[in-house]
Amino acid sequence: MLKLHQNYLVLLLLVLFISSCKEKSASSDADAETEEELVQRALAIHKEVLTLDTHADTPLRMIEPGFDMAERHDPNETGSKVDYPRMKEGDLDAIFFAAFVAQDIRDDDGNTRAKELCLQMIDSVITSTERNSDIVGLALNPEDAYSLEKEGKRAIYIGIENGYPIGDDLSNVELYFNKGVRYITLVHSSNNDLADSATDTNGAEHGGLSDFGAEVVAEMNRLGIMVDVSHGNDSLFYDAIALSKAPIIASHSNARAVTDHQRNMTDEMLKLMAENGGVVQLTMLADYLREAPPNAERDSAIAVLRANMKPIGEMTKEEKAALRQSFQQVNEKYPNPPATVTHVADHIDHIVEVAGIDHVGIGCDFDGGGGIEGVFDASEVMNITIELVRRGYTKAQIEKIWGGNLIRVFKEVQAVAEKIQS
Repeated sequence: MLKLHQNYLVLLLLVLFISSCKEKSASSDADAETEEELVQRALAIHKEVLTLDTHADTPLRMIEPGFDMAERHDPNETGSKVDYPRMKEGDLDAIFFAAFVAQDIRDDDGNTRAKELCLQMIDSVITSTERNSDIVGLALNPEDAYSLEKEGKRAIYIGIENGYPIGDDLSNVELYFNKGVRYITLVHSSNNDLADSATDTNGAEHGGLSDFGAEVVAEMNRLGIMVDVSHGNDSLFYDAIALSKAPIIASHSNARAVTDHQRNMTDEMLKLMAENGGVVQLTMLADYLREAPPNAERDSAIAVLRANMKPIGEMTKEEKAALRQSFQQVNEKYPNPPATVTHVADHIDHIVEVAGIDHVGIGCDFDGGGGIEGVFDASEVMNITIELVRRGYTKAQIEKIWGGNLIRVFKEVQAVAEKIQS
């Protein structure tokens, strides 16, 4: 009887072993996903989730005579990185078009010109959405992105890059809000009356935010405009995150621990962004994504081009084409190593590790210098999703990265505004 029982146990263990081997074999076969299958799975995820790019300088294009957003433009011929057909090709559901005004003289005349140019770009965005209402819609609230997506339309949000057009008049903040602006990048490449830039060659002027800049942040909180600290120096970041009653954003910034650039954010900043509930939007600008070796000849050639160029707004179409060709010739003669989607994912990995999955997003900076190998324009943004899937990110995580995190912050900013106004 004992021998029979022992034989039964041996047989049972043999059956369990064979069954386990079959399960492992089946699991192994399932895991052996081909590259084509991975890409198709990634594209399906990309199509299903809301994809939101928080930064494009496309309004600079939109004020050019004859530029039509409904037409597909060749980026190599025109330099344009975004239009509605290419948004559709890349399955890019929503975008923030930033009205960018370069820093100029800080006096009444300069402020007036900046305001006029800013309003011209904002109006060009509004007009474009009205003319193309069958394929796009102007978005003002977080939920608009989802409702427009259900209608098969692209959601167009408006931001301002550089607080310079606010001038010294606080009432301009509400004017821009009423025109549809939902975030303002406080500063750009040079200091302004609001704040210090990370890249001003003269160094800090205010020690972060100026007193007026603090008033602007409070007014943005009151109205429900997201406070954007991209381009600001470190002190500006700490001031803004301490003063803002709502979570803040960095609409197009990367991780300094991965690429040591003053425009990128330190790990300490990333941790504070997580505590604040904010979000850092990865940008597709090569110098912020990878460290290039010294290239003095290229730097000198580019410096000469920039020293002799007229302001973009004053250039003719032919002059712009000639300038693009000149820059392209310099890049071909003195090439830097390209930035790739791998670099983008490296930064995302790092921010997720330091700040968590809820505090990272995408802000490509197309038409403002953004565009890398594999994500050269809006038609190629799905390659980011493919790389994230390759690295093991789930659909839920990708949904947060591509839009969910920013939408959450947007809602919280509006909730704070409602509380302040009540």
